[in-house]
Amino acid sequence: MPTTIQVSEKLQKELAKRKMYEKETYEEVIWDLVEDSQELDEETKKEIAQARQEIKEGRYHTLEEVKKELGL
Repeated sequence: MPTTIQVSEKLQKELAKRKMYEKETYEEVIWDLVEDSQELDEETKKEIAQARQEIKEGRYHTLEEVKKELGL
């Protein structure tokens, strides 16, 4: 059920600065902030570690290589 909350003018201005686009709602801005503060789950941490290892081992493709392969 939707509800209304009160925020100070200072906070409202800060939220407005964080909008990525003009019509983004304050709820969307707040959800982005909440998401940014959440801890990564173990699977995500494992995937990040694996990706870092692959990069260290040179197992990656540059953007230029991919463009060439795709004929772009």
